[in-house]
Amino acid sequence: MRLYLMLPLILCATTAISEARPWATMRGPQIASILTGKTVQYATAKQDFRTSGRTLYSAGAESWGYWVVRDNQYCSMWPPSDIWACYDMTIQAPNIRFIGAAGDVTEGVVLD
Repeated sequence: MRLYLMLPLILCATTAISEARPWATMRGPQIASILTGKTVQYATAKQDFRTSGRTLYSAGAESWGYWVVRDNQYCSMWPPSDIWACYDMTIQAPNIRFIGAAGDVTEGVVLD
């Protein structure tokens, strides 16, 4: 294929890449604001973040836990465990990412 035939494709691809928004790091107050009273839809589950600090994770079966924001991270605890797991968070609205200490990423969409 000649270059002049490919030029429109190259320009379109370059424009799409340059217009893509980067993922922004979320801080404590923003994390709380985004999650409180909201539902996040994941690939095969959803999670409600109650104002009370309770959270309901639904993936066929329901699981109740607790959530809080600490040191600019989202943290959760799922009984019977009493260990809090904390995650860095990024946003590209309406999408959010939970990033674990080992670099594992869970992505979801804020629905409410």
